[in-house]
Amino acid sequence: MNKIYVSDKSPVDTKMPLVILVDRGSASASEIVTGAIQDLDRGVVIGQRSYGKGLVQQTVQLVYNTQMKVTIAKYYTPSGRCIQALDYFHKNPDGSVDKIADSLMSEFKTKNGRLVYDGSGIYPDVLLDAKKYSNISSALMSKTIIFNYSTKYRFSHPVISLAKDFSLTDAEYDDFIKYVLEKEFDYTTKSEKALDDFKEIAEKEQYFENVKAEYDALKKKTVHNKQEDLMKFKNEIEQLLEQEIASRYYYQNGRLETSFDTDAEVLKAISVLRNTSLYLSIVKGEGDYKVIGKPKKDIKKN
Repeated sequence: MNKIYVSDKSPVDTKMPLVILVDRGSASASEIVTGAIQDLDRGVVIGQRSYGKGLVQQTVQLVYNTQMKVTIAKYYTPSGRCIQALDYFHKNPDGSVDKIADSLMSEFKTKNGRLVYDGSGIYPDVLLDAKKYSNISSALMSKTIIFNYSTKYRFSHPVISLAKDFSLTDAEYDDFIKYVLEKEFDYTTKSEKALDDFKEIAEKEQYFENVKAEYDALKKKTVHNKQEDLMKFKNEIEQLLEQEIASRYYYQNGRLETSFDTDAEVLKAISVLRNTSLYLSIVKGEGDYKVIGKPKKDIKKN
């Protein structure tokens, strides 16, 4: 199944600085491109480790209008590393599969001699923590509160400014709070969940009556206040809301443009591109950038 593809055009540019943004959702074709850029030291990769989808499937037509999907190949980057993360060739007795163990990962070198590793997607040159949202923000998104309000906003506002300039006023955010409080909307914080778990365990062990007074007092103090949380996490919620509203007018491009001023990966990319010495030190593999994503070898205890 090996095939060779040859480009029929010259490169548009071979020297312009490049930054590739990846996260845990970057998979398959995006990982191949990212891996090629990294292995050839043609640009800097920023974000989180990618998904690790390195197998190629092809369907085979069977009888009764059915098809079978067969793995026929693996994806390899120019250095020779495979990006596949899940080890389907060594399944557990129950049929489940695990990620390739760190101890089984192999070392490869980029064009400039930087050390990179296979077996788990593409590890970025500059690693950033994935953004974590508050419980209320997650709930507002998962329960479509932000989605529905954005649709309502679109019907009452025929036009808005350009996506990159769009922002909600304080009065508009107050209107959103009013909208939320009128809905049957609730959520559980991690603190409340931990207290509920504690109560369940204490009751099973027959200790709960001894600590019931302290539990009730702590429960009362940790019960969330929706209106309070809507103000406490205003910046975060406002960003999500502005992106969703912008998408009603300018679609996915608008959603992205609205996020540029607050997106950690985009801001980091800009700072790296503006810092020529840092950019060059990364692609040349100087200092901390000599080794990219070295795995921790598995240690078996006796």
